[in-house]
Amino acid sequence: MIDPKLYTLLAVVEFNSYTRAAEHLSLTQPAVTQHIKQLERELNIKIFNRIGNEIKPTNEGNIVIKYARRIIALYESMTQGIFDEQRHIRRLTVGVTHTAESNAVAEVLGKYSAKTPGTSITIITDTLNNLYDMVKNYEVDLAVVEGNVPDNSINSILLDTDSLVLVVSNNHPLAKKSMVTINELKKQPLILRRPSSGTRNLFTAHLESNNISLDDFNVILEVDNIATIKDLIRRDIGVSILARSVCLDELKKGKITVLPIENLGMIREINILYNNDFKHIDILQNIMKEYNKVVKFYTS
Repeated sequence: MIDPKLYTLLAVVEFNSYTRAAEHLSLTQPAVTQHIKQLERELNIKIFNRIGNEIKPTNEGNIVIKYARRIIALYESMTQGIFDEQRHIRRLTVGVTHTAESNAVAEVLGKYSAKTPGTSITIITDTLNNLYDMVKNYEVDLAVVEGNVPDNSINSILLDTDSLVLVVSNNHPLAKKSMVTINELKKQPLILRRPSSGTRNLFTAHLESNNISLDDFNVILEVDNIATIKDLIRRDIGVSILARSVCLDELKKGKITVLPIENLGMIREINILYNNDFKHIDILQNIMKEYNKVVKFYTS
């Protein structure tokens, strides 16, 4: 059994309040306070500092919180694993970025699950950095992410390579070109992903490496949802920089045009992340085979 004090700790972190944590856990506020004090005595540390109305974890407190999340995730995975084993079910939780969610990955996972009896897959979408933490904390079994993997404690396998491209409507004057220049792009109404996205960061990094500032462009919208961006492009509201992989379906159906940008070779890896003790390497191999089939369909 998990020490109830760990659930109390994470509730305080989530709600940033002893009172709201108590309400969530159906405990009294003094009981929540007592749980935190007991943890502090057991570990001989101070977990939280109060700064005004804010409850801020100490450095030691952040370590406790990290491992509390991991302990609870492992326990829940264990109980779920026992339940699934008894019923001959293979359950998989896969974390994906917003880009991976919008490319062939979701379709691949759906097709793999549909043709593999007893398999159930849950897809969770989050940011790149959060997905790294979720893998390490055993909150997901696998994660599909873009870019190089900076953390050597996480295993990775290359799924594909992708590139960022300029995406325009078929009616756009640039659609007739084979490549666009930076100066041509500067004249366009630009719709970009939010600053927290890996796509936006990669584009900005390549601009800066060429001594170009994003301030020189006419950015009219920042949008988090890739499907919304593609819809705005088709309506000739603007153009965008997106991963080519998120446009495969539209390219197959001739609904959109993508173009490389001169002197900006924005290529990145797509990797599958997993922990050292992930045992189902056969699942990884089968997902990769399914991925190759789906991508071949869209690109043929």
